[in-house]
Amino acid sequence: MKKSMETDPINQDVTRVNDATLRQFLGYHMKRAFNVVQADLVRTLKPFELRMLTYTALVLITDNPGIRQSQLATAMDIERPNLVVIIDELERRDLILRERIPTDRRAYALKPTLAGRQLCDKAVAAVTAHEDRLLTHLDEDARASVEAAMRAIEQGAGRG
Repeated sequence: MKKSMETDPINQDVTRVNDATLRQFLGYHMKRAFNVVQADLVRTLKPFELRMLTYTALVLITDNPGIRQSQLATAMDIERPNLVVIIDELERRDLILRERIPTDRRAYALKPTLAGRQLCDKAVAAVTAHEDRLLTHLDEDARASVEAAMRAIEQGAGRG
């Protein structure tokens, strides 16, 4: 017997999307939370003309002057060819210097310029305020628990 078009749920208007099946997965919650964080972070970094990846690279270079490009790629968990675009952008803006390593002509040491350090300091302060604003409803214990859970997931990724 054929269903009538009036009772077929496929043809009814959906007024509220049911995502209950997805909400049973922690990864879904993590992704939705990340979307909120990412959108606000994009707005936060825009005045500095930085993106998430250029911000991350600038902070790592500032905190680790002399870091090699290969070390930076590993720390950022990105392919080395993709890093070149990021490094080129930061260098073009005079935020970092790329210097050949005398003992390895294929490798470059990355160092922040004065302008790079100053921009990094301002951006880190803005990102700190962004995170405080987004996480204002979490107390210190909740923040510590979330951070511990994220670290456990990250560390467990290499197992099994």
